[in-house]
Amino acid sequence: MEFNEYQKAANKTLMGKEQVLTNCALGLTGEAGAVSDLVRKYAFQSEKLDHDQMVQELGDVLWYLSQIAEWADIPFDEVANENIKRLKERYSTIIK
Repeated sequence: MEFNEYQKAANKTLMGKEQVLTNCALGLTGEAGAVSDLVRKYAFQSEKLDHDQMVQELGDVLWYLSQIAEWADIPFDEVANENIKRLKERYSTIIK
């Protein structure tokens, strides 16, 4: 699935149109915290890293990111492509 396709499909599940940016930004921090918590438990509490839970939490992060981009009228493919462009510049000896 292409990022833009994902963005449009995910947007269909967005409930409520008021305060979208605030809701998505706050939701993103919460979901990023959930990812961090899984890593913390793995790194410092010797818990097994739950693959399925990590996939779910990363998907939630992806959803919020896509909807912030949607709100700002930024195609999600543009976000991904620009990020790779910056990474290639930053790590030119590693990424060709």
